[in-house]
Amino acid sequence: MTGRIITARHGRPNLSRDVRISAAEFGAWWRRYDESGLHPDEEPPQSLIDLAGKATTVLSSTLPRAIETARHATRGERETPADPIYVEAPLPPPPVPFLKLSPTTWGVISRTFWFLGYAPPGVENHLEAWRRVDEIAGRLIDLSAKGDVLLCAHGYLNWMIDRKLRGSGWRRAGREGGNHYWSWRIYEPKGARERTGVTGAAAAAE
Repeated sequence: MTGRIITARHGRPNLSRDVRISAAEFGAWWRRYDESGLHPDEEPPQSLIDLAGKATTVLSSTLPRAIETARHATRGERETPADPIYVEAPLPPPPVPFLKLSPTTWGVISRTFWFLGYAPPGVENHLEAWRRVDEIAGRLIDLSAKGDVLLCAHGYLNWMIDRKLRGSGWRRAGREGGNHYWSWRIYEPKGARERTGVTGAAAAAE
């Protein structure tokens, strides 16, 4: 029987967002964010630990926050291969001068610019990211033939994977945490029998 696909967002990184920076400074801040592991106080929810325990395969992106999320979810008791194909979609500093804003606000502005087609030379653009997500979805579907597969990755990339899977014959069968740190979503092939087990308080098929 085909296994489930589970995507999880990483835990809270060890880098403060309580600063005001320019767009140019946001680029350096984002690089530090990508280099950051999880905050020392972070712990995964029991629901994610349970899902990881039932998964045949657990994967992560190559960014430290995702690697550590996979390690926390599995309690360090198994191999959790990392691959750069699963890193977050780019957030290039937007061409907006003068303003000093929080990293969170710059992230929204950057994502909007990028979504509308802005990508400096050498930065993956929106269309290229969707092509990468096509490959990701194919990999996850292939791995699900062996059993449940859990991917520990990133917020926007997981949103893109959600759209791709739901357009490829899979349904969202459960979720928890919205799009916050440690949130997760479960996907099953449409027509698959519902399973018992972890689905979360917010579980809902669409």
